[in-house]
Formats: sequence, C-alpha cells, structure tokens
Amino acid sequence: MGRVPTRAFSVAMPATQPTVLQRLDRAGPNLAAAAEPLGRAPPVLPRALERRRIQAYLALIVADLVALFGGFVTAGFLYLGPRGIEQAGLLSQLLVPVFLTIALYNGAYSMTALESARRGSWRAILALVLSAGAVVFIAFYTKSSTEFSRVLFTIGVILSALSLTWMRTQMRAFVRWRCGPRIVNELVIRDGGPAVALPGAHCLDAREAGLSPDLDDPAALNRIAQAIQTADRVIVSCRPERRLDWAMVLRSANVSGEVLDEAVAALGANGARLAGGQGWLRVSVGPLGLRARAAKRLFDIAVSAFGILVLMPLLLVVAAAILIEDGRPVFFVQRRVGRGNRFFDMIKFRSMTICSTDSHGLRSATREDERITRVGRFIRRTSIDELPQLFHVLMGRMSMVGPRPHALGSQAGDKLFWEVDGRYWQRHALKPGITGLAQVRGLRGATTHEADLQDRLDADLEYVRDWSLLRDVAIILQTLSVLRHHNAY
Repeated sequence: MGRVPTRAFSVAMPATQPTVLQRLDRAGPNLAAAAEPLGRAPPVLPRALERRRIQAYLALIVADLVALFGGFVTAGFLYLGPRGIEQAGLLSQLLVPVFLTIALYNGAYSMTALESARRGSWRAILALVLSAGAVVFIAFYTKSSTEFSRVLFTIGVILSALSLTWMRTQMRAFVRWRCGPRIVNELVIRDGGPAVALPGAHCLDAREAGLSPDLDDPAALNRIAQAIQTADRVIVSCRPERRLDWAMVLRSANVSGEVLDEAVAALGANGARLAGGQGWLRVSVGPLGLRARAAKRLFDIAVSAFGILVLMPLLLVVAAAILIEDGRPVFFVQRRVGRGNRFFDMIKFRSMTICSTDSHGLRSATREDERITRVGRFIRRTSIDELPQLFHVLMGRMSMVGPRPHALGSQAGDKLFWEVDGRYWQRHALKPGITGLAQVRGLRGATTHEADLQDRLDADLEYVRDWSLLRDVAIILQTLSVLRHHNAY
C-alpha cells in the first residue's frame, strides 16, 4: 500500500479530531508543556535521601558485623589466648546469620534505628540476645554444644553487646553526614490552606511554583511529579474544595501523602496523626516498601538483561526489515505517562508508515488499519514491536510487569482516558510495564467504548493493590501464551 501524504491524511482524519486537540490544548496548551525537557529543574527540589538511607543501612550492617566479630575475637583471646581466636571466630560465624535475620525483622535496620542511635542499639542487642538463644538451642539439640566453650560464648555475647552499643553511637555521625539532620524529606505544599510549621520540612508555595492539582491536565500533574519526586512525605495545606483533587494526585504519586484537615484532631479519625498541634489526614502511602521495590528492580534487571542478550539477533533482523520496507526511522518514539504521572519518551519498533505516525495517540489502530506496513502488521500481531522497551526496563524507566503506559491523546469512545474515570491517575503509582494483568486477561486493542478502558483500569488498580513478586512471574509466564492475540493489530 502506498504512503499517504501528510496533508491528505490530516484532512481524512475523523471529524472528532479538532475536539480532542482542543481538549489537549487546554490540558497542556497544545502539548507545549508535554514537550518540555524531562529533566527541567522543578521549583524546589531537595536532595533525594532514599539512596543515602540505603547506604546508611549497609554501613550499620557492616559496623554490626565488625562489632560481633570483634567482641568474640577479643573474648577468645582474653579467655584462651591466641588459640581461642579460632574457636571464637567459628562461634561468631554461627551467630551472624541468625543475628542478621532477626535484626532485619525487629527493626534494627529501620528508620527508627537511623533516627535514634539508642533505640537502634536496643534493637540490635535484642537481636543479639535472641540469636544467641537460638544458637544455644540448636547446639543443644544437635549435641554439638560440648565442642565449644560455654564461658567463651557467654563472654563473646557480652563483649559483642558492648561493642554494638559503642559502634552504633559512633555510626550516628556517619548517618548525619550521609542524610543530614533529618533522614526523611518532608515537603509542605501551601495551596491556600492554614499555615504549617514543621521544623526541618521544605516548603513550597503552589501558586509561585505553578502547581495545580488539575486532573484534566497531564502537564500540570507532570509538574507536580517533578516537584515532589525526591520527597518521602508530602503534606498539602489547601482549601477544602481542593482536598479531593490533591488526594487523587498524591495517591498516584508513589509517595506518602497527607492533606491538612483541621477537623481530624477533633474527630480522632483512623489513619490520621497529630503534628505541631495540627491534625493530618493520611490519604496515600507508597504502594511498595523498600524491600519490595528492591526485589522488583532486581527481577527487572535480571529478566531484561537476559531478554536483550537472547533476543538481540531478532531485534537486528526486525530493524533491518523495517529499513528495507519503509526506511528510517526504525523506532517510533511517543511521549507517555509513567510512574507518578511523570512523562517519558517510550520507544517501539515503528509499525506504521512515516507519514502516518501518530505522536499523540489520537487514533487507535484498527484491525484493517491502512497506516500499518507489512512488517508492522507482523510485529504488532506477535508483540515484537514492544521488545525495544526492554532497554527502558534495564534503565529503570519501566518494569517488566505493570500498567501499560498510555499516550496523552488516547481515547475511550469520545473521551480522553482520564475523563472516563477519576481513578485513572492512580494506575501510575507503579512503573509502567511491558506487560500487565490487563494484557494477560485479553484486555488489549482499540478502546472503542468507555467500558474497554474501565475493564483495563480495574485490572491495573488490582495489580497495584495486590502486587507480589510471584504474581509478576506468573504474569510473564501467562504473557508467553498471549503474545499472539486476536486483539493485537
């Protein structure tokens, strides 16, 4: 099929296109905001502390291990001389795995431990006592306790407890050096509500920063996401009529969010807290904890790296086929909405003719779409066009499994996606995925009716709510059976 000239194509577009573009103009104007550089500096951007907290946790673990080994080696030398060092080393090696397991679960490496050396020390000592008891119990039942000196073990535990306390006190300086006086970034957004005084919190005036919780404006949501991306907790003080909008924005921002509500203190509402004499209503929490995010990220790196290595010959063959049939470019780049409502440029193998490329996603592909090339029709039906997104996963922009990212101009019926259901933005609480729960349930293809989007949204929100690593594995395995689907065109 011959190429369609750009001018002719624009005239042949459906009559509803100007209406959609007008709504996108109002949402962004003319998508100018969406075209801004993704790295544009936000009005106020405190340094991110999550990586620094991880460094502090790792430093605490190393310090505790040094304290344990040091305590037992010292005990061995004092009690038995040089020959006691080897036995003390063996005892500490038996103790350390049990100690680390208990310490990871009893809060010895937690926010509380970073904030207070004393509380962290008590939890570490508790983990030491419990692990010592567990080792003694195991040694008793395996009848191996006679091989070790009980006195040496007891002295080692006591000296290790003293070493842990001293080491934790010294590590407080390291934690302050890496994280500063506060280990949590709190950002207060003032949007016409009561004055807020939180010591150590960063403050941002919404009007001066140009922040507005406009759920019909993806560019406005992107600007909020840029402004709060390094915050661990966001507190919004706004007028009552804007609280719902801010709550919706915070729920989709992958951040612990609170909205100031003066009635919370009087109501004693569940899920609220008091700070500075004011009541804070908790409206959102990040969907995944640190361990869950680390597990998901490691899984993504392993699978995407393996996939790129194995599929590289196929990727090169497809790229060559596209060049031979329709020339450059090989890839189709489109601005989409990612985690926290932040924009990112997603790449796919180009499956349509160059003059028919729809950068805003205003028109969904149909079964007999004349814009699709012969190579494009094959790679779309087999989902091969999505494979370049493996590089996005490896770089951390996407995940192997998650809600599929949508183009800004995508419609269900005659409405933009976010106009169909106010919960739409909440699907962006996790990274977008190459595949997802909606896709393995067969919910793909054109969204001709509003119900088409509604079903996918319900599946995406279910995935966000009930995420687990095992479910990610199951979805990837199920994806293999739906790579070729009757709705893939």
